[in-house]
Formats: sequence, C-alpha cells, structure tokens
Amino acid sequence: MKLKIPNILTIGRIIIVPIFVLTFFIPGFFGDLIPFFLFALASFTDYLDGLLARMFKEESKLGELLDPIADKILVAAALILLVMNGTIKNYEVIAAIIILTREILISGLREFLAKGKITMQVTSLSKLKTFIQMLSIAILLTGESGNKIINFQDYNAQTVGIILLWLSAFLTLYTGYDYLRRGIDHAINQDEKIN
Repeated sequence: MKLKIPNILTIGRIIIVPIFVLTFFIPGFFGDLIPFFLFALASFTDYLDGLLARMFKEESKLGELLDPIADKILVAAALILLVMNGTIKNYEVIAAIIILTREILISGLREFLAKGKITMQVTSLSKLKTFIQMLSIAILLTGESGNKIINFQDYNAQTVGIILLWLSAFLTLYTGYDYLRRGIDHAINQDEKIN
C-alpha cells in the first residue's frame, strides 16, 4: 500500500512524540529549545496534513483514523510532562484536566456516532481552540528559557502560556458541550425510534 503525503505527515507526528518526550529531560537551554521545536513542528504537520489532503483530494480512512490519535497523543504527552515538572501547577492543573477530559469525551462521541454513520464536523471555533491550545503548550514548553526563545517584551513567556492555556480550556468547555449536546440528541432520537 502506497502511503499518501498527508498520511506520512500524520505518522511522522506520532513518531515525533517519543523523541519529544525523551528530549524533554535534557537539562538547560537545549532541554527547553528542542522539545519546543519538536512540538511546534508536530503541530504544524497537523495543519499541513489536513491542508494537503483537502488540496490534493487525498483524504483517506487511514488519515481519518490516525490524525485525531496523533493529536491526542501529542497534547496528552505534553500536558502530562508540563504538570510533572511543575510548569503547570496548583489550580492551573484544572485547565489541563479540562483539555484532556474533552479529548477523551470527543473520542467516545466520535466512536458512538460512527456506528450511526454520523460524522462530527469540526467547527471554526474548535479550530481556534486547537490553535490556542497548541500555542499555549508550545510557549509553556520553552520553560525557563522562554523569554530568550520567545520575546514578549514586558510579559513573562510562562505567564502568557498559562493565560492562553486557560483560554483554550474555556473554549474546550464550550465546544465540548456543543459536541456532547449533539451526541446526546442523537442518542435520545435513536432510543425513541427503538421504543
């Protein structure tokens, strides 16, 4: 089977994850720079594989399967590492839990709706949520070197990252509720048909 370029990018994103995790434990400046670069690269391939698939009409069932898996593995690994090293701490952990819970919820909903051959269209707000989420995690990954890697002038990079993380968590709640409502409506309609 010949793999299409979007699928190669998606598989590459999955392969990046263990490398990203290992480089996270490198001490000092390079321990901040390399994971940040790998996460940013993986996030960009997420955008690129979808764009190429639509542009060249190369959407596939393999891509449909692997793309959300790759995204969830990447985000989950990054958030767990950031909580582990104390970058995300105290009440900030709630934002990370909201994001991870939504990822699990949407996976379950997609599986349930797929049985009824119903697809969940990604909304513009959901795409914005993903962008802000990826941006916040990338900034937080810069660690103590953040202000050298990304210069926010008068603002500390980590503070900007946490603010964006909370923003993405609120958007996550809103978009997650919308998806959940649609899933519950479908389930109720199916139950009514049976009864």
